[in-house]
Amino acid sequence: MHFPLKGFRVISAEQYGAGPYGTMFLAQMGAEVIKIEPPGKVGEDGKRRGGGDTARMVGPHFLRENESVYFNAFNLNKRSLTLDLRTDEGQEVLHKLAERSDAVANNMRGDLPAKLGLDYASLSAINPAIVCAHLSAYGRDNERAKWPGYDYLMQAEAGYCQMTGEPGGDPQRMGLSMVDFITGTIFCIGLLGALVDAQRTGKGRDVDTDLLSAAVHQTSYPALWYMNNGDETARTPRSAHPTATPSQMFKASDGWMFVMCQLPKFWDILTTRMGREDLKDDPRFATNPDRLANRDALTVLLDEEFAKQPMAYWQDLLAGHVPVAPVYELGAALDNPWLRTIGLRDEVEHPDKADLQILASPLKFDGQRPPNRAAPLLGADSDAILEDLGYDPDAIAKMRASGIV
Repeated sequence: MHFPLKGFRVISAEQYGAGPYGTMFLAQMGAEVIKIEPPGKVGEDGKRRGGGDTARMVGPHFLRENESVYFNAFNLNKRSLTLDLRTDEGQEVLHKLAERSDAVANNMRGDLPAKLGLDYASLSAINPAIVCAHLSAYGRDNERAKWPGYDYLMQAEAGYCQMTGEPGGDPQRMGLSMVDFITGTIFCIGLLGALVDAQRTGKGRDVDTDLLSAAVHQTSYPALWYMNNGDETARTPRSAHPTATPSQMFKASDGWMFVMCQLPKFWDILTTRMGREDLKDDPRFATNPDRLANRDALTVLLDEEFAKQPMAYWQDLLAGHVPVAPVYELGAALDNPWLRTIGLRDEVEHPDKADLQILASPLKFDGQRPPNRAAPLLGADSDAILEDLGYDPDAIAKMRASGIV
């Protein structure tokens, strides 16, 4: 496969979820992503402790001590360099890397990139074309720059929790850290946009995004409804769409499914295929506004019909004609044979597990998903990277002994 980012080098001072999720796309597209991780400290027993991306220590499942399965969800195809950026020697290595790289990415607290020399002001004299991409909790240019922040906080402040769940219930966050994933994707888009311009002009720049901005931006059309019309989107029963109906969960005889008649034609097809054309002729349900006004009554009638057969029956009857999907638990969703059919389930060889199960990239190039490698062990590539920068084995050994790498 010809990788679209082959030949590009990205240095990433990253940890945990959002930033590593974004840079993993770059690595899967062929970029050499060098993950800079703190080396930790050497104890009296000679063992190094406390180093690496904090995600390496996130349980409950580990491949070896401080090498978690969680870490592999965000760091496929990358290389690992341990480096203390707070030291002069660490900065020297960073500058040598930046001279030979196309971008520097980080997802640190907003006040830290400038202190650690990861911004364009610090690196432009070394490489005028360098792109410096920043992902923080609240941004680098405001009074919240020093605030730590996480996905769940953003779901709360951006209104997600109050919009999620059944009417009258307690606020609920999403089941996954979607703000991290959204922000990491936007981060990746911004870096690539700046990189395209740097390739054309020879001039790099800073590019920023933050968790809260990304979270609020994803409120999308409900945001515009509120800002322009004073219409505040509220929770709906069964996660129903706020304006289209029927577009919600219904219960078949053996479980839940989601049926979405977003367009008038789907309502006509649904009533025809389920043998209830009388509902289409009912004046209460003639148009979408009519159905919306009488959603409770319509739900009762459709519940009665859907409860007569299992999910598989309705899937066979409606799939490809009306948008429909079973409401799976996570295990069933991942064991769905369709994922094997489309190649979204994959496995890679890890030093501690020969068949580590992973999810393949959702992107395809020329009809193929890019191949994957397991996430690197901590510092696995340090010697090779430093040798490539011109450090001899003695110099590397001295840096390791002094805790620089």
